[in-house]
Amino acid sequence: MLKRLKPAKILQRLKSVRVILTIGLFLSIAFAAYSMHYKIRYWGFSASPKQVADVWTVEAHVSFKPVKNSPITVSISRPVAAGGFKILNETVVANGYDIEEKDDRIVVSAKPKKKDQSIYYRVLLFDNVDSQGQTPDAPPQKVQKPVLDEGMKAVTEQLLELAKEQEGDSVQQIIALFNQTPMEQIVTSFLPTRRTEKDTAMAVIDLLALKGISSRIIRGVKLEDKKKTFTPDVMIEAYYKKAWRIYNITTGKEGVPSNFIIFQRGGNSLVDVSGGVDSVTRFSVMKSISSSFKMAGHRARLTDNQFWFDYSVYSLPLNHQSALKWLTIFPLAILVVVLMRNVVGIPTMGTFTPMLISTALVQTGFWAGLLCFALIITLGLALRSLLSKFNLLSVPRISAVVVFVILIIQFLAIIGYQWRWDVASSALFFPIIIMAWVIERASITWEEEGAKNAMREIIYSVLVAIITYFVIVNETIRHVMFAFNELNLVLLFIIMLLGTYTGYRLTELTRFAPLVRKGSK
Repeated sequence: MLKRLKPAKILQRLKSVRVILTIGLFLSIAFAAYSMHYKIRYWGFSASPKQVADVWTVEAHVSFKPVKNSPITVSISRPVAAGGFKILNETVVANGYDIEEKDDRIVVSAKPKKKDQSIYYRVLLFDNVDSQGQTPDAPPQKVQKPVLDEGMKAVTEQLLELAKEQEGDSVQQIIALFNQTPMEQIVTSFLPTRRTEKDTAMAVIDLLALKGISSRIIRGVKLEDKKKTFTPDVMIEAYYKKAWRIYNITTGKEGVPSNFIIFQRGGNSLVDVSGGVDSVTRFSVMKSISSSFKMAGHRARLTDNQFWFDYSVYSLPLNHQSALKWLTIFPLAILVVVLMRNVVGIPTMGTFTPMLISTALVQTGFWAGLLCFALIITLGLALRSLLSKFNLLSVPRISAVVVFVILIIQFLAIIGYQWRWDVASSALFFPIIIMAWVIERASITWEEEGAKNAMREIIYSVLVAIITYFVIVNETIRHVMFAFNELNLVLLFIIMLLGTYTGYRLTELTRFAPLVRKGSK
């Protein structure tokens, strides 16, 4: 025989269980917080269901005429050192060429050709974070000062004095000198008649060298959707205050723009063609959008976190993920039902009937589902009342109700299709067994406790189902519960802690209020 525990021992055991569950709750919260931080930092997850990543496609098209009987070698800079950008994929289209990938360049080579040649280099980039113009390159060994005659020395000395009148640091002052409107005559004399961005950059580099500041040209492409250009954009990178800093050649602003991808630094050219003449390089840019889930695997691979991603639900096929997305929201729906029954004190038909009804409402639509539910329940109760007069056994009686519910759903589906009435067609999504069970349970309550109690249970079940519906239908909640499914562990401990709750329910406070007032007199 089981020993009967005294109330004091029961209370003591209950307190120890609460302590264990509380510790488990805090540990699960700590684990969930770390896991969420991990996913946000390394996988790029977000609490927003509409969070997307911009994927930029940059294509370099190199065309040239081959030199007769001369082997061809084409070298193209790779955007490996582009701070903040991650390379998703690289492809080279060069028919008949051998392709070699180096750290900073793509080299293609082939035997002599006769026809005009075209080579395409395409790179997909994503996740830019502004590097603030600082790069981890080593400091320069020695500043290479330009060789100038006496006349040009005098001009550069005047230019350096004029630069001191400009605003900003030493580099920005010299850049501002070449961007004045109108430009002073002495500044104009230091530049070619038809100057380009490269000419301006070379003039800035020469003046910086005279001040003992090492600098170099940077070439890249601004990421603007559907952009096509023949010339790359030029910027200046100067070693100033013990760090390489990037400056806009026009505005003097420091830092890499958020939409700028660097292809080449220093003296090496962006594209070198050997064995060809009249080479032309055209750049084109196109933007596409990808979801954070789709990019998570690539981010994990690039940050050496591929193992954890492979053993997560996000590596499963999309159809499996879609099914799990609904499963991960159910613990939250269960928590709502537990709160309504154990804390608020709302009586429902069965423990999880409201949750199943709310799931059906998601499929049918809110108002259409409520209308179909009311119609099926009404007809089912009428039939159940008729069957009670035949004194059938329990199993055949419930089975008859199930068959009748199926006939009702078939009838509503046919009427909905023929009359183009979507509300009636929504009845197909209601779980048949659950509907039959609700009808049976309501009819038994009707017989034993009266129509009032039966209708109250139905109404309260629908009320809890409606509350649960608005929880699980929320797109943000569904996204968060799937993206950060470790939250279900937290919900598990909360539900178990609610299982130790022995206080009054909210509805009981109203019921026992007269006794409280009587005792206070």
